Amino acid sequence: MEWIFVSLASLLAGFVDAIVGGGGLIMVPALFATFASAPPATLLGTNKSASVWGTAMATWQYSRRVQMPWHAMMPAAAAGFCGSFVGAWAVTVVSPDFLRKLLPVILVAVLAYTLAKKELGRHHQPRFAGRAEVAMASLIGVAIGFYDGFFGPGTGSFFVFAFVRLLGYDFLNASVSAKLLNLATNVAALVLFTAKGHVWWHFALPLAVANVAGSMLGTHMALRHGTGFVRAIFIFVVSMLILKTGYDAFLR
Repeated sequence: MEWIFVSLASLLAGFVDAIVGGGGLIMVPALFATFASAPPATLLGTNKSASVWGTAMATWQYSRRVQMPWHAMMPAAAAGFCGSFVGAWAVTVVSPDFLRKLLPVILVAVLAYTLAKKELGRHHQPRFAGRAEVAMASLIGVAIGFYDGFFGPGTGSFFVFAFVRLLGYDFLNASVSAKLLNLATNVAALVLFTAKGHVWWHFALPLAVANVAGSMLGTHMALRHGTGFVRAIFIFVVSMLILKTGYDAFLR
């Protein structure tokens, strides 16, 4: 019965992740609740083994319908991969516990800024072009990629917010670009987890199938309803992340 519950969680996680990121908010607690005695690294690795496929599907679907700035995002994805790998290595030598209490504060600031700036992310007006766009996107990739490997919660949402605030993208285009970078950081983490033997491959297939199905539905909804819909889901996911990370940091 466990695989049915976690597969349903993976379906919902793929749906949310495809729109704006934050699928780990659903999938990781479901795995920890179902397999409470399992090593955390194994559950995190198993989550990555499923989510990477949903993210790949979302990236492919989006790229067919929305113009991806490949010239900037491919170098940024490479930077994100390297940052995530270094972050995953860093967490083996430095504890990320100091981030637990800082993260809810950062997320509250992100939410407050998004709500205060009503027009934020409603119009696609890129601020950079050429090498400047490549450089800024790569800085975002390596910084948030490192965070993803080192700690992780809210990575997709941080990518979306950074592309909206720093690059001038609207929420839909930011979500499209975030998928490619999130795919790169997920692959980096999965490589490390696999090398360390922290993946339950017997769960990987059903979780991946469910995640891809949810991703396809989420991508369809985002493309159909556009930027306003993605912005609303972003606000909802960040709000849920604040509650979850705040509880983990101060009440648990």
